[in-house]
Amino acid sequence: MNPFSDRPADTIAALGEQKLLARIRRWLGSAAPASPAGMGDDCAVLAAPRPARGHARSAPATLVTVDPVIYGEHFDNAVPPRAVGRKLLRRNLSDIAAMGGRPTAAVLALALDPRIRLDWLEAFYRGLAADARAFGVPLVGGDLATHRGGLVATLTLLGETTAPGGRALTRSGARIGDWIAVTGRLGGSLASGRHHSFTPRLDEGRWLARRPEVVALMDLSDGLAKDVFSLTPPGARPLLFGEIVPRHRGVDLRAALGDGEDYELLVAFRATPAAAQKLLAAWRRAFPRLPLTVIGQFAPKDASPVSLGALDLSAHHGFEHFQ
Repeated sequence: MNPFSDRPADTIAALGEQKLLARIRRWLGSAAPASPAGMGDDCAVLAAPRPARGHARSAPATLVTVDPVIYGEHFDNAVPPRAVGRKLLRRNLSDIAAMGGRPTAAVLALALDPRIRLDWLEAFYRGLAADARAFGVPLVGGDLATHRGGLVATLTLLGETTAPGGRALTRSGARIGDWIAVTGRLGGSLASGRHHSFTPRLDEGRWLARRPEVVALMDLSDGLAKDVFSLTPPGARPLLFGEIVPRHRGVDLRAALGDGEDYELLVAFRATPAAAQKLLAAWRRAFPRLPLTVIGQFAPKDASPVSLGALDLSAHHGFEHFQ
């Protein structure tokens, strides 16, 4: 059976990423556990083995994530090969950061056209190795395969939880009334080169995982206007206030909402206004050079964002695979 079709209605382009994921869950059925043990979060969370009788449970949970970089999609000839290697590791590290975890080991699979230049591949590996040493991530194996006409590098990264009790922050956990915040500044990742030179927020994610006020977390890869709905609880809608969305210099609001590949952390937390101020003050002491900005709140789904002075997110779009 030919896996390709020229009839759009018969292809995955007719669905887009989110509807395709729903189909995949249905096809897998009971073979795929629910999130966070299975698909649907930044990482899968594998619970630590049960301790022996009479022993306290102290082992962390295991985190598993996988992400590729694809020539023509995630990088082009303008991106140095060393930067491609760094981007591959860092986009996976960002997923570990979004669960409040620590990376422990990685495996790499390469699918390569036989014409790939040796000097390009050497520089790719050297960039990857430099970052692996810097972040303390041993590369413990992988695979090589032929892919005529393309170049795909896929990294699987293992990690572990660091918060007391093995707590991993997930995309679930927010409820109506919770605050929405974001680290750093957004927008302009492609034009600036930040899409391959960002810093994964590992220390910040671990700090947030230890705060009881923080109830949900994810990293921003497809754009705030899309990704915020992954944190939104059932029966709710996000109210974001455009004038306080933090942006890089020269970036307009539309770019900050939709460009994607920011790799900042999107946070949901539960606190009274006074407690929220204490959280933000503690953050400033811990990370004085990186802002944490409250940009909105989750409201009932029937709330009108425009009447409340919030953004109409239906007019903004992040990145959607396959469309």
